[in-house]
Amino acid sequence: MQRWRGLEDIPQDWGRSVVTIGSYDGVHRGHQLIIGRAVERARELGVPSVVVTFDPHPSEVVRPGSHPPLLAPHHRRAELMAELGVDAVLVLPFTAEFSKLAPADFIAKVLVDRLHAKAVIEGPNFRFGHKAAGNVELLAELGAAYDYTVEVIDLYVTGEAGGGLPFSSTLTRRLIAEGDVTGAAEILGRPHRVEGIVVRGAQRGRELGYPTANVETLPHTAIPADGVYAGWLEVDGESMPAAISVGTNPQFDAVERTVEAYAIDRVDLDLYGLHVAVDFLAYVRGMLKFDTIDDLVIAMAADVKRCGELTAAYARTH
Repeated sequence: MQRWRGLEDIPQDWGRSVVTIGSYDGVHRGHQLIIGRAVERARELGVPSVVVTFDPHPSEVVRPGSHPPLLAPHHRRAELMAELGVDAVLVLPFTAEFSKLAPADFIAKVLVDRLHAKAVIEGPNFRFGHKAAGNVELLAELGAAYDYTVEVIDLYVTGEAGGGLPFSSTLTRRLIAEGDVTGAAEILGRPHRVEGIVVRGAQRGRELGYPTANVETLPHTAIPADGVYAGWLEVDGESMPAAISVGTNPQFDAVERTVEAYAIDRVDLDLYGLHVAVDFLAYVRGMLKFDTIDDLVIAMAADVKRCGELTAAYARTH
């Protein structure tokens, strides 16, 4: 899959293509319907499929300080899109100047002049251009003039997550913030992932017999509520069952909120400086302060046992 940053990265000889545009944070199951249809339509027409997305999130430029917690960084979104069969991802730097493009100019500059769109696939609430003034009706109207078709896909999937609310990135962020990583996984179609570099912490876990990877997460990452979770620690493509702790470590009166993962029964790992991923499967318990260190160690042993059971049960059914 080709990855481009900015219009100037698109090959000069790029021909017709099928395009879909959106933030697509998380590439959740609703997004997958739209992107999957774009891939399918591109194959029907014998042309490549292109996903256009933005960096930073448009809300941060339009309303500074309002950047939403991100469900997936751009490189992860690209990986997920590649798995869906996308041929190219175009990340457009979203600047104040770019945000002022009139809807018709946005279409002409991006879809027509550079991507030579033959078909455009979008969700019903797609908005574009200055002050989000463009909608799917205008997109279709301009398509008649610029020789591309428009197909609108209903991306609203529902399930148990969020009490039956339509799946969305906003709902996913809310569930993650509440610690409902199981509900978030239903929307995403996979466990929620947090990534970052392993840094040196206080090393208390090692002293207590449970050495953890202290993950310095990427900016704006959507991090689950404080607590203990079952999941996996992925390093260099190896996914290891893990007990994950999120919070300030109240036992030692710490103040910095951290994400730490103990790869179950793996005390031989040296991960400092490595980029790792933490996948959240299930909430186990809230963050507690115990009366003694011995009580903490007993609880940690129970946590590790429970996390091992949950990940093993998941592995048996997937």
